[in-house]
Amino acid sequence: MTHADDYLNAYDQQLRTDAETPSALDVTRLGPLRLVTFAGGRGFITYRDLDNADEPGIVELVAGALDHFREDPLITRVEWKSRGHDHAPGLHAALLARGFVPDEPESIMLGPLDGLCTDEPVPAGVTLRRINSEADVRAMSAMVDEAFGEPVDTRTPEALLARLAFNDGMELWVAESEGRMVSGGRLEPVPGTDFVGIWGGATLEEYRGRGIYRAVTDARARSALALGKRLVHSDSTEYSRPILERCGLLAVSTTTPYEWTR
Repeated sequence: MTHADDYLNAYDQQLRTDAETPSALDVTRLGPLRLVTFAGGRGFITYRDLDNADEPGIVELVAGALDHFREDPLITRVEWKSRGHDHAPGLHAALLARGFVPDEPESIMLGPLDGLCTDEPVPAGVTLRRINSEADVRAMSAMVDEAFGEPVDTRTPEALLARLAFNDGMELWVAESEGRMVSGGRLEPVPGTDFVGIWGGATLEEYRGRGIYRAVTDARARSALALGKRLVHSDSTEYSRPILERCGLLAVSTTTPYEWTR
């Protein structure tokens, strides 16, 4: 694969399936939609395509999906994961009408995994390690929230700890400087595919521009290569996208998460 269209086709065919949600507690089908329940009271809506639904059909899908999650009192938030290259007339308006709030769009980045490996040394004074203890997971989650300028969300570490207990292959990596966690991210091998996902990457603002995020990405990529993976995907913010582009990944589309909160 050398072209963006080839990567995007592999993304749609290999990743927009049950492979996208290996830690799901439940998956219910509603037409083309997959309605996924995760630990921590989180609902998630995804799909390969919308079966060429017209605008009234999409309004009906949005309503039905939200009704499904409303019936479960344990669900406190629901994410609808949209993609910019989908045929989805009226989707934005339908989601807003049902109380979903859009987040910032992110770039869907795809490319060869070995491009993320470099020969550059880890920045001076920085150490990298894989974590799995409860204390470390909570510290990493709080650091990522701080890096994104968001309040600490106690539900996130609970979900990550559940994932680790589920043993679905997810890895958590952090960078530390003078004993403080300053950067981190997830690695998610996708079973039955050529892909691994690089997710949740964040670096505290005062530590950016030093090569720390690159080092965390390198560590995750080498771990994935050892598992036999060869392609990588990531939904990237404006901060991480240029780094991944320099490593040979291509921005093939966009994704915008819409979130409903009970």
